Amino acid sequence: MQPAQDRYRDFCRTAPDVPVFAQPWYLDACREGGAWDVALAEENGRVVAALPYFYKQKGPFRYATMPPFVKWLGPYVLPEFRGVLKKEHLLLEELIKQLPPLAAFKQNFYPSSTNWLPFYWQKFRQTTYYTYRLNGLHNLAQVEAGINRNIRRNLHKAREQVTVVHHLGPERFYEVNKMSFDRQGLPMPYSWAQFQRHDAALAANGARQLFFAVDAQARIHSAAYLIWDQQAAYYHLSGDDPALRDSGAGILLIWEAIRYASEVLGLACFDFEGSMLPAVERIRVQFGAVQTPYFFVWKYNSRAFELLEKLRP
Repeated sequence: MQPAQDRYRDFCRTAPDVPVFAQPWYLDACREGGAWDVALAEENGRVVAALPYFYKQKGPFRYATMPPFVKWLGPYVLPEFRGVLKKEHLLLEELIKQLPPLAAFKQNFYPSSTNWLPFYWQKFRQTTYYTYRLNGLHNLAQVEAGINRNIRRNLHKAREQVTVVHHLGPERFYEVNKMSFDRQGLPMPYSWAQFQRHDAALAANGARQLFFAVDAQARIHSAAYLIWDQQAAYYHLSGDDPALRDSGAGILLIWEAIRYASEVLGLACFDFEGSMLPAVERIRVQFGAVQTPYFFVWKYNSRAFELLEKLRP
């Protein structure tokens, strides 16, 4: 029989709305430090549901977790079977059965995955997190009308100081992105080589655009990285020069990314890719974005691995 990964690649060529994060080429580019595989459920010899997962090895323990740059994974079911609970339950139960022995399973489900009940029946646990989404981008004027007065003020200030360009390339983006982590005293969560591989895959599949806010002295105030699939555009990564943050350029790039998603990509949804931080949440809401839940689903099958995780700094 054809390997599961190959069957999944074939499946994704025809499945109508597999999120970008679950596309095989995306997972190939993000498998640093581990590997990915997929559980498949069939009906009459046809794949109708899939659960891709990324796994790592720590000593004797193999565990599933979220790879770098992947915001969501989780079970994908063909549209014709969604909402038909009896059938959906059977498919999800089959996907769970297909998972290999794992010390732990930890995964952020897609916001569109609203049924985790078969996982609950199998002793998985769940925490609700939130992303923020702007819908109805086909009516951009209405979206703009919903922007908070404070955001409008920042947009006006930024437009007087910077111009938005796209051509400066991934190297410059990575430099600005790193500045934001340096400012907070945080280690960069991915290397240049990781980011370069990630960017190359997105560029090859026509699924990303870079935004830079540049002033008259050619200084980059802010940079943003937008990715997309057939359903939505995602505000994937961003960064600011700490010395130039007061210009409001970061706010301007968010709006320019929203405009790009609407006018260039013709998409109806803009996703901020989540944040549970109060200061970030306020900005999302000021843009008129709607709080949208998604599930973090997990299970420890190894008590020893669970204790090891808890002891980790």
